[in-house]
Amino acid sequence: MEDINTYTLGFLVLSGFLSAFVDSVVGGGGLISIPALMFAGLPPSTAIATNKLASSMGSLTSTISFMRSGKVNFSLVSKLFPLTAAASFLGAYVVKHISSEILKPLVLFLLIAVAGYTLLKKDWGKVSRYKGMSWRRSILFSFAIFSIGFYDGFFGAGTGSFLLFSFLMIGFDFVQSAGNAKVLNFASNIAALIMFLHLGVIHFSYGIPMGIAMILGALVGSNFAIKKGVSYVRVLFIAVTIFLIGKNIFDYMSHI
Repeated sequence: MEDINTYTLGFLVLSGFLSAFVDSVVGGGGLISIPALMFAGLPPSTAIATNKLASSMGSLTSTISFMRSGKVNFSLVSKLFPLTAAASFLGAYVVKHISSEILKPLVLFLLIAVAGYTLLKKDWGKVSRYKGMSWRRSILFSFAIFSIGFYDGFFGAGTGSFLLFSFLMIGFDFVQSAGNAKVLNFASNIAALIMFLHLGVIHFSYGIPMGIAMILGALVGSNFAIKKGVSYVRVLFIAVTIFLIGKNIFDYMSHI
């Protein structure tokens, strides 16, 4: 790896740890890590690709933590894992030909709906009520997960929130929803990472140190969520979703 400034390295390591701590539970860590990589001098496309390398390392760590704690429904997510990966790979391919900007208004609307619904249903997600799904509901849920996977490869912001919300909708509690969502988020990260590796746009000198920091951040964050329980995850989920809404509004207004 090429030599990099010690202060830049320290900044990226700290940013990576903080982003993975948040991302390990509810997603949204890219709000910290991508701007940090751009601040370090990378162009946006390279920053996004480099972040996928680092965040894949972090998401694998948090996935293992949730699995070990028994907070992942293996029978369900094992069926959805290849579907999510394929959708994300397709999204990463399509974004080369179509601007992701076209999704911003829809994403903003969906984030507001997710935050509003979660705030209004105060007892939602405290206890798991998942008892399986009918064939019709399974098809609808699979379509929703495919759409989110495609979105992650195509655009990405808020993927963790959308995945977590989807599992809440079918009856899982917040911690189980976070565990299931993180497994599928890892699938979409890996698929997009393969595409970025093929394109050769990853900055490894920044991505590997940040990824190591993300492993630590994901380990601390996921274990903290498992110990603190659903109330902690709910608060963090709402906070990150509102922050995502604010960022999307700011981005939209700055382009007017």
